[in-house]
Amino acid sequence: MKTSSNFDYEFGGPIGAIGTMIFLPLVTLLLTYWASVGSLEFNHILPAETSCSPDAGFVSMYISKLKDSSVLCPSCAESPVLISCAWVIIGWFLFQVLLERILPCEIVLGAPLPDGSGKRLPYRINGHLAFWVTLLVLDIGWPKWTEINDESGNIKQILVFGRAPMTWLYDNYSTLAFVTIILTTMLSAYLYMKSFDKGLLLAVGGNSGNHVYDFFMGRELNPRWGGFDWKEFCELRPGLIGWMILNVAMMSKQYERLGYVTGSMILINIFQGLYVWDALYQERAILTTMDITTDGFGFMLVFGDLAWVPFTYSLQSRYLVDHDPHLQWPVLACIIGVNCFGYLVFRGANGQKDAFRRNPNAAEVSHLTYLQTKRGTKLLTSGWWGMARKINYTGDWIMGLSWCMVCGFESIVPYYYAIYFAILLIHRSIRDDHMCKEKYGDDWDKYKSIVPYRFIPGVI
Repeated sequence: MKTSSNFDYEFGGPIGAIGTMIFLPLVTLLLTYWASVGSLEFNHILPAETSCSPDAGFVSMYISKLKDSSVLCPSCAESPVLISCAWVIIGWFLFQVLLERILPCEIVLGAPLPDGSGKRLPYRINGHLAFWVTLLVLDIGWPKWTEINDESGNIKQILVFGRAPMTWLYDNYSTLAFVTIILTTMLSAYLYMKSFDKGLLLAVGGNSGNHVYDFFMGRELNPRWGGFDWKEFCELRPGLIGWMILNVAMMSKQYERLGYVTGSMILINIFQGLYVWDALYQERAILTTMDITTDGFGFMLVFGDLAWVPFTYSLQSRYLVDHDPHLQWPVLACIIGVNCFGYLVFRGANGQKDAFRRNPNAAEVSHLTYLQTKRGTKLLTSGWWGMARKINYTGDWIMGLSWCMVCGFESIVPYYYAIYFAILLIHRSIRDDHMCKEKYGDDWDKYKSIVPYRFIPGVI
């Protein structure tokens, strides 16, 4: 292990890690608020008056204001609501764990571990089935007790099944985000303590010796309970499916209010629902991504997977409940075209890469040219990957832009995703470039000379 003084830190090192762990939860809560008011409103984030004594110091006064804020500490004055939301989040997580454990699956081996042993961990691939079972349960399998009169006229309670009360998720949106942030912090703390058990494989990037930084990045590479892989499960199940369920809840709320669902709301549910379905249908593809093969499982990924994704990626649908622009069909048709183009690039590039990795001699990829590296790896230099080194990121971002466009052009709030995602993808591409340079050496420089563009062919 490198010492803290010579460790190659990312994200601004320990100070950057602290700032990120404070900043991102606050941004999550602010976004849920701004989506409800429809603009970047700052005047009512902290209350003008607090329950704190006037004689209290500045720190005590500020903490009191945070506790009294309905934006940064939603429902903190209503313990029953907080507890109910906490149980819902825990129940949701356990329900997805149950599906992962009991549904039929395909056992797929991941990439060889970076310790040089050649060992490959097995993963249960059944996220696609869990996706459909979840929708089925919420639509027709939600249990509830109801009273009926029997033949003798006596009232008795029976268990019946029907549609889940989806609009409850809208009503408690901010509080659900708040308790999820708390629970993800607790899970991160558990995983950090667990990483000190003997004989575990640690992630290089999360083993600096600095407790704050390692807590943020994640020390253990593949934390597991037996055959249950925490990281792979959280990457796709509770947060990603939860994002889609929140969208459906927002659509239900709009229908409850208006008596109909708008074109924008339908499109955001189709666009993002397709995105979630695609990720789960292609679940095995995640096993070769940096998140699984390289990064530890710490606060960065735990919070990102379970809190940031569902509660900020559903921002557009939350915005549309109260601020739908009622776009005309020609505009909606153009937005559909943007989304389809982005999906074509995204899925075409990723599908081509995955097919080539599985079998370079397969008919659909055998015509592609590649650079043979000294490590034995083949880097594609034609097809989608001959256009730009991160062409899949470009398609991903174009899809994300179309999600923002369905909200119209009157507020910047729903466009947060396009702005944030551009920053994320640029940063990730820089990380990828640095890691590939270390991995391939001079071959990576040669590859970049063959494929000089990063995102857009002929531009950048």
